[in-house]
Amino acid sequence: MTDIMNQSESLRIVFITTPDLDTAESITNALLEKRLAACVNIFQGLRSMYHWKGKIEDDQEILLMIKTRSELLEKQLTPLVQKLHPYQVPEIIALPIVGGGQSYLDWILSETGGIENHNLES
Repeated sequence: MTDIMNQSESLRIVFITTPDLDTAESITNALLEKRLAACVNIFQGLRSMYHWKGKIEDDQEILLMIKTRSELLEKQLTPLVQKLHPYQVPEIIALPIVGGGQSYLDWILSETGGIENHNLES
């Protein structure tokens, strides 16, 4: 059990904004197919205001909330998103998951290859 709890410390939530639903779904499908994410939530109707090239921009965007492991972030997830994303500087921000239901955290690990032979109960 200690190994699983230690592995849980490597879990991350990654936020990525996209310009449209097609891009959001394309990135989501690629991450799930490659098991770089256990789950991706897609939030529509996001309004983003930001500085870009000397102007303040005001755009509608889609937010992806991705559950993954830190080991996948830099070498696999981020390069894949950068390849598929149309923005010159895509937002890719990761935060640690500091707690949660242990069965859900175990599920994230299992689905992203962090735990082998893990039994999940419904």
